[in-house]
Amino acid sequence: MKIIALLVCILLLCGCSAPEEESIPTTTVPASVETTIAIETETTLPLDPIREMLDAMSLEERVGQLFLARCDDSVALSHIQEYHLGGYVLFGRDFQNQTPNSFREKITAYQSCADIPLLLAVDEEGGTVARISSNRAFYEDTLPSSRDAFAWNGLMGCLTVEEAKCQLLQDLGLNVNLGPVCDISTDRSAFMYKRSLGQDASVTSEYITGTVMLMDAYKIGSCLKHFPGYGNNTDTHTGIAVDSRSLETLKENDLLPFAAGIKSGCGAILVSHTIVTALDSELPASLSPKVIRYLREDMGFEGVIITDDLVMQAITDLYGAGEAAVMAVLAGNDLLCSTEYMLQYEAVLAAVLDGRIDIDTLNSAVRNVLEWKSDLGLL
Repeated sequence: MKIIALLVCILLLCGCSAPEEESIPTTTVPASVETTIAIETETTLPLDPIREMLDAMSLEERVGQLFLARCDDSVALSHIQEYHLGGYVLFGRDFQNQTPNSFREKITAYQSCADIPLLLAVDEEGGTVARISSNRAFYEDTLPSSRDAFAWNGLMGCLTVEEAKCQLLQDLGLNVNLGPVCDISTDRSAFMYKRSLGQDASVTSEYITGTVMLMDAYKIGSCLKHFPGYGNNTDTHTGIAVDSRSLETLKENDLLPFAAGIKSGCGAILVSHTIVTALDSELPASLSPKVIRYLREDMGFEGVIITDDLVMQAITDLYGAGEAAVMAVLAGNDLLCSTEYMLQYEAVLAAVLDGRIDIDTLNSAVRNVLEWKSDLGLL
């Protein structure tokens, strides 16, 4: 609770604003001293452990690190080695017929099998998406959604629930929660309505800031979703959704919580499959170089960019699973959330081998994944 109290003070009393830069007095350094400093700095630069790790990896290992695969317990151990997976995302079925102790043993076995520690992720939003807490063997009651937590006790209520999530994941050996949800949804019939905070962009941004800082304190990876904002659009699990709002409207509303999360140091951002015409009128956001470029260049995000699951119908109906994975890498995504990872791994590897995906693109994505793992204390 001390962490939450501190965060609330920062958010509410300081207004989430960064301190102004102070002017630092300068002194003149003799040329001879400047030269000495430059030489010493040049000769004592530390080695780059991520670069060394990357250089030692085979192409197959690098491609495997791009996949956050849907876990299939029957083959999970063998596929960690066979496909060199970057990590697993776990669903409700992975907690069925388990106890916390047996689950920890399973997770420990997964990590022991991996040459490079795994990202182990889950969707524990609370409410209708509660993969862990909906199972009574793991939690006394299903954790509430952010919307219900806010209705209960405002920002303090939200952060109290978010801390409970962090403690739950940490206790089980999981290191990434695919959240918080940044989407602003006002239509009761909209797909994201129950999963959104239910407040305006300003309050949602405060919630995102506090949650990212809290997750960072617990070393649980945060993943803002669903960029660039689901709004009141339809469900892309079952088909394509088109968002025709102007970029100005998005900037004034949906993009603000993402900007707050980026400023607070979020580790990853998950991109939706919605076609956002203000950024790209043709391709789904997850496969669009224009959308990824906007996230990198205009919003200044330097962390891991993750696709939503690439077997949703909005994607497979148009492109097929293998081609979608290749397009996602070419667009600039670092991590592919994938149910059909075996097929998609082969498709991406083939595209690297035939030169369609160049080595610099591959290396950049793998480096981002490895740096996130390092930030989470996994390497």
